[in-house]
Amino acid sequence: MNFEIKFTPEAEETFDALILQLRQRWGDGFVVKFETKVSKALNTITKTPYLYPIAEENTEIRKCILHKNSSMLYKVYDTEILIVCFWDNRQDPLIIS
Repeated sequence: MNFEIKFTPEAEETFDALILQLRQRWGDGFVVKFETKVSKALNTITKTPYLYPIAEENTEIRKCILHKNSSMLYKVYDTEILIVCFWDNRQDPLIIS
């Protein structure tokens, strides 16, 4: 069974901000490579949504590390996967409520 992927508004905003930052720092070539990593990760979690670990105890939010500096946080439901946000791993520690 393949799960449907949905994005929260926050996920869309954080993805766009991350892409802008990557483009400014490392250029379009790096952005294309990063977007390919995101696409592959999304494809993987549609087939095996429980592959990546839970980000913090007592939550159902999972963390997929896309690059040493960035992760994608998501939650698995019965038939869909909700992408919660994209996270810069260099930020303050992640606190999920």
